[in-house]
Amino acid sequence: MTAALELSEVRKRFGQTEIIRGVNLSIPKGERHALIGPNGAGKSTTFNLISGRSAPSSGSVKLNGVEIAGLKPFAINRMGLSRSFQITNIFHRLSVFENLHCAVLWSLGYKYSFWHRLTRLHDARERAEQVLELIGLQRLRGTQAGLLTYAEQRALEIGITIAGGAEVILLDEPTAGMSRSETDHAMELIRKVTVGKTLVMVEHDMGVVFGLADRISVLVYGEVIATDTPEAIRNNGKVKEAYLGTTLEKDAGEGEH
Repeated sequence: MTAALELSEVRKRFGQTEIIRGVNLSIPKGERHALIGPNGAGKSTTFNLISGRSAPSSGSVKLNGVEIAGLKPFAINRMGLSRSFQITNIFHRLSVFENLHCAVLWSLGYKYSFWHRLTRLHDARERAEQVLELIGLQRLRGTQAGLLTYAEQRALEIGITIAGGAEVILLDEPTAGMSRSETDHAMELIRKVTVGKTLVMVEHDMGVVFGLADRISVLVYGEVIATDTPEAIRNNGKVKEAYLGTTLEKDAGEGEH
């Protein structure tokens, strides 16, 4: 079966400095995959290479078997990959529902048009309603997005990320800055909205990683040093060393339910 995402010998240089050093990664369709590693390991850079925010210096990035390395982000998005960011990326002056309404338009075939009234696009409205219910923000549908709590804004961004129907979802630190209860809620939301989809996430909270991921890849100094099941990663000596002894095991244990 063709992998949902496949990176082969991907490298990225900034000047003379090589940040990503020959990353190989294959993620099957429908898998929830976590990319973890110490600060400065190259996780966000890898996400940028996958989503088109920057192009690799060399190597191959394939989405469902099709080469996407060097393509623009909008082109990759239209091929079925969507991504969230560390910094919340929403339209603060639009309502919750309007944010979702805008997010569904392109996937339904509504391109740049000045003569279509949004209120008459019944399929777009119906899809936005479905996503609104899925992320549990119905009671806030008319609220200006900039007035939401931080956790609610993150939930809205996840909604925007999935609204276009992408089959491959990249989430960049989706629970960063959340309390424990907010994190638990976000985990359930992520689990629910990614059913049947391929999820790749960068996350520092090991409780979230071990609670959601089917497999985990560990990136250290721009190289993948291990890819395996959560249990195998927990017991991997090289991984423990990368996380300074018992930090990984301790954090993972605290996040289990």
